[in-house]
Amino acid sequence: MEKTFYLHSKFTAKALPSDNGENSISIEGYASTVEVDRQGDVVPAGVWEKGLRNYLKNPVILAYHDHTQPIGRMISHRIDEKGLWIKAIISDAAGNIYKLIKNGILSAFSIGFQVRDAEYNSKAEVFMIKDLELHEISVVSVPANQSTLFSLSKAFDNAEEFELFKQQFVTESESAKELESSRETNLSKKEEWTMDPKELEKLLADTSAKAAEAAAKAVIEAQVKAAQEAAQKERQEAELAAKVKAAVQTVDTGAEKLLAEVEKRLADQAAEQTKAFEGLQTALKEKAAELEAIQRSKMQFSETKAQEMKYEDKEKAVLLAKAMGRTIENTKFGAEMIQKYGQHLPSATWELEVNLNLESEVRRRLVMAPLFRNINMQTNVMTIPVNPEAGVATWVTNSQFGTSSSAGGTTATTGYTPGVASPHALKEITLNAYKVATNEYLAYEEEEDSLIALMPIIREAMVRRLARSVDRAFLRGAGAGSDPVKGIATWDALGTDNVTPSIAGAAKVTVADLRTLRRGLNTWGLDPAEIVYVVSTEIYYDLLDDTTFQTINQVGPAATLLTGQIGSVGNSPVLVSGEFDSKAATAVGAVCFAPANFLVGNQRGVRVDTQELVETQRRVFVASLRTGLTQLTTNLGSGVNKLVWAT
Repeated sequence: MEKTFYLHSKFTAKALPSDNGENSISIEGYASTVEVDRQGDVVPAGVWEKGLRNYLKNPVILAYHDHTQPIGRMISHRIDEKGLWIKAIISDAAGNIYKLIKNGILSAFSIGFQVRDAEYNSKAEVFMIKDLELHEISVVSVPANQSTLFSLSKAFDNAEEFELFKQQFVTESESAKELESSRETNLSKKEEWTMDPKELEKLLADTSAKAAEAAAKAVIEAQVKAAQEAAQKERQEAELAAKVKAAVQTVDTGAEKLLAEVEKRLADQAAEQTKAFEGLQTALKEKAAELEAIQRSKMQFSETKAQEMKYEDKEKAVLLAKAMGRTIENTKFGAEMIQKYGQHLPSATWELEVNLNLESEVRRRLVMAPLFRNINMQTNVMTIPVNPEAGVATWVTNSQFGTSSSAGGTTATTGYTPGVASPHALKEITLNAYKVATNEYLAYEEEEDSLIALMPIIREAMVRRLARSVDRAFLRGAGAGSDPVKGIATWDALGTDNVTPSIAGAAKVTVADLRTLRRGLNTWGLDPAEIVYVVSTEIYYDLLDDTTFQTINQVGPAATLLTGQIGSVGNSPVLVSGEFDSKAATAVGAVCFAPANFLVGNQRGVRVDTQELVETQRRVFVASLRTGLTQLTTNLGSGVNKLVWAT
């Protein structure tokens, strides 16, 4: 029962062009029918419901029953009154197998399975399979005139082995259970009686007469039967002679036709082979130089191909595996990369590289975050000590010595003081790294080929959303509730020293207005190299109309559009951000601040995770990071001043 049997069937093939340049072939047909084949073997349709369970877990299509040659995947099947119908996709990555199927040379399914239960009727010589397990489906070559074929006897080396296999499934007839006949023993009881001698003599005479009559009758019946058998035998011999004569004539005619057909097919095959060989010779001549170059670089290629993998392929393989909820090796693209570049490093190494690259891409788009000092945090909350400004030192004079000294104070005795005590005013600040995340949803119906095209779009959207959220929070975050990061504009609390210009909606902001912002910083604004201006897009265009504004082409090597420095005011850089509120009353339009008074805490970089949402038949794709902004000291003010619109 552990023996593997094979069933062959024809299929039809159809090319399926793809937009991405790859091609595949769709093949379909009945892998098994319910008809009794020429050897009396039957596979009912009902066995496939259970027999397909294990195969459906990984429905790959092989070539020639070779497990090392996967060429496609079964995409659909049905079980109907005719049997088992399947449809599969063959990839052009199958190489020569793909071409042979496309040209109609390989045109048949062959399924390999084991019989688990069956029933054999020895009288009718019919083998009915009641339970089986499908192992694999392959593409093979069979004669073009051969329909669905299955024969158990072909799977055994000799007839004795086949007979032993069938005896395992012979059904017990009801009559076999009654073979033990019971004997009625009515003679066990003997009876004794007495008889008259005359009656005994008469009984013997009657018995002799009856025996003689029966013997005569038997002789007559035997003679009649012998005559009938002789006549029947004569008729059978005459019929047999006529059949033999007709058969000989038929065999002669059939043999001639068969011989002619064989000769024709051999001639056609020889012509096709000659044509194919000539084509191969031509192709070899054309590719001779290329083949020679490949041969020379064979060793170098095998040693270096694993190092030639592009980062774009790694990122695509990692994100695609996450999107499909599989390992890298179990995606079509990942398998192709392994075949192309060799066995890859552990997937965790690829994932780390991709996460770091995504984090770099996010930070490249940031305007605010790169301005501050950054510190890595082990947890999302961390306390650190700081030493704010603690007053000034004192000058030591002669009168402060314990005893008299010379006028120059060069002679000292005991008891002198170094000056007024100024103890350290250490305090603690708490850094918080808040989590920011963005979601993408992918439907279960998305195929791998479509996901490959979607991955760059999804990646770009997640990077852009994370960068915008971090920049907006650092610029004008509320610092409470669902907006936990407190932004630069929110730290503006200088009290009486604060100068917050209000610009009428119709008025244009000038360089003089920005200098007013710097004046409001008081001590923090003394060094122009230590402060930064960040303005909205409206104010940026106002500054372009101010002839005193130095744009980046005058103070730097190149412009950086809307995501970096666009000019300078008094040697202080001016940056533009699109994350300000629209121009309206009390809305902030620009900020001037000292980055040295703020610290950014980062717990971790970008992380990409996926989760199955079975109830909605979707898979959520989440990218997240943890970061936060805090102020260091307050004794010299917050180090921020802002410009608001009056109307």
